[in-house]
Amino acid sequence: MDHKKVAEDVLKGVGGESNVAHLTSCMTRLRFTLRDESQADTAAVKKVPGVVTVQQSGGQYQVVIGDEVGEVLTAIGKISKITTATESGTSATDEPKGNLFNRFIKMISSIFTPILWALAGTGLLKAFLAAAVTFGWIDTATSTYMVLNALSDAFINFLPLALAISAARYFKASEFTSFAIAAAMLYPTITAAVGAEGLTFFGIPFVMVSYVSSVIPIIVIVWLQSHAERFLYAKLHASIRRFVTPMIVILLAVPIVFLVIGPISDLLGGWLGGAIGWVFEVVPWLGGAIMGGLWQVFVIFGLHWGLVPVFQIEFQTTGQMLLIGPVFAAVLAQAAAVAGVWVRAKNKNLKSLAAPATLSGFLAGITEPAIYGVNLPLKTPFAFGIAGGAIGGAIIAIGGVFSTSFVVPGGLALPALFGNGNMALLAIGLAAAILIPFLLVILVGFTEPKEDEPVVAEAKDTDVRSPLAGTVVPLSEVPDATFAEGLLGDGVAIRPTGNVVVAPFDGVVAAAFPTGHAVGLRAADGTEVLIHLGINTVELGGKGFSLKVDQGQAVTAGEVLVEFDAAAITAAGYDTITPVIVTNGDDHAIVGERVAGAVDTGDPLFFVVEVMPAATA
Repeated sequence: MDHKKVAEDVLKGVGGESNVAHLTSCMTRLRFTLRDESQADTAAVKKVPGVVTVQQSGGQYQVVIGDEVGEVLTAIGKISKITTATESGTSATDEPKGNLFNRFIKMISSIFTPILWALAGTGLLKAFLAAAVTFGWIDTATSTYMVLNALSDAFINFLPLALAISAARYFKASEFTSFAIAAAMLYPTITAAVGAEGLTFFGIPFVMVSYVSSVIPIIVIVWLQSHAERFLYAKLHASIRRFVTPMIVILLAVPIVFLVIGPISDLLGGWLGGAIGWVFEVVPWLGGAIMGGLWQVFVIFGLHWGLVPVFQIEFQTTGQMLLIGPVFAAVLAQAAAVAGVWVRAKNKNLKSLAAPATLSGFLAGITEPAIYGVNLPLKTPFAFGIAGGAIGGAIIAIGGVFSTSFVVPGGLALPALFGNGNMALLAIGLAAAILIPFLLVILVGFTEPKEDEPVVAEAKDTDVRSPLAGTVVPLSEVPDATFAEGLLGDGVAIRPTGNVVVAPFDGVVAAAFPTGHAVGLRAADGTEVLIHLGINTVELGGKGFSLKVDQGQAVTAGEVLVEFDAAAITAAGYDTITPVIVTNGDDHAIVGERVAGAVDTGDPLFFVVEVMPAATA
């Protein structure tokens, strides 16, 4: 889905930004409150690729998107001011909250994603420039080098300015107030005072540390800024709060950074940098094997985002990135594994996937097509890639290879490593990372699906049990066309007689809204089930619901997910009928009979098997 295009077309269809009074989202749909619904072109909105349907009820204009509603909402925020922070510092977006670790990963991802490609692009320029100096192609004394060095080095030097903007957008703080705080941290006289003795602020002694290329201080202070702004906007009179709030925030925030946050983060960063240096000095093969072998596993689970700022912290404290060298081995190993599939496979569909995945992996370091389209579904190529990455990464780490710029590891970015460490071991490590998985795939092979034959995975199925007591009825009886017509997925509906919702199988909470009206679960085989308590009950704002789980939490069959007050929900005018649907039906299909009539929690409801096309089986 082209999220930006969908956002633009939907926004145009509802009458433009000026016609939107309010916008929220729930599990599957954008919920617009329009100033004039007659200005909306419903037929045009329904025709937008990616839009499932449109519902108009309860004073809301609901555009059903499905699983990617969050991405479309984010895209709307980028092309308009609808989802940006309001004067009170709150957001119109209703986002689910997961456990602390998942929220941390999501925070890092959200803050770094907008700047990552600019950071990688300028890092690549810096790598090419460093290679040119190493091979004697350019003289560092020339003005040409001065200009090229400035344009390749400036972004990473002034990184806190970029992070100030992206962090402000994430925490719903004033972007330019955040920018002003970061600018003070990088002000020339402040930078010149780094390491100076006898510094005081109103008699309080402090040590000035460097904020060039820093990460943690600006993120922490922008988070504090967001809370301070909400407090001040609530307390200050409307006639003065627009200019007094940023004045107070900056006056307090900058000294807090210099006196507390900066020195603490510098100390912690020094410890972290020292620990990384110790590992790569004492047992370099172990550090390299972990990074080279597990990096792509981290990518699958989204954990790699937690390491992106660590790269930057290592660079800030040591002037080099030892961690990034073995990642080249991890990336090229998966590219080599998919190259082996390309050479060996007889299935035309499989070859058509493997060919472009090989090129994007080797050249640009983009391995998602290789991993998700070929290696991971086939299993053995992914395992061979891990082995090659671990061995190659260990060899590269033993050679003390490092980078002085952040790049996306791949063939084009290799100049970032040239001249930094033992180049012979770099060459051996890269060769091992490429040849080991490639040869293993060619010689050992993999289980190849037959041409154009769909595969039903026999051992991959889910027995979905009833999540609540009540009466099972067909989806067609749900008074909402989106569910009734099966537009969001196949399943059943339950008219509840109890007040507790439990997990219908062992799995993970994929989505849990604070309002408690809907919970999404994912089983071990990938089956995704949505339990939507009532129709339009998100409008209750959580009244009548008590959510008992967090997003990302592992649950067992029968574990309580939500408690609800059916009488209160009904009294408020809402239907409590509860659709239970499989939302990824293209890959996981309901087979056999669906249960009908009275059920208790834990009774069999329906059976799901995994169905995958031959090209990705």
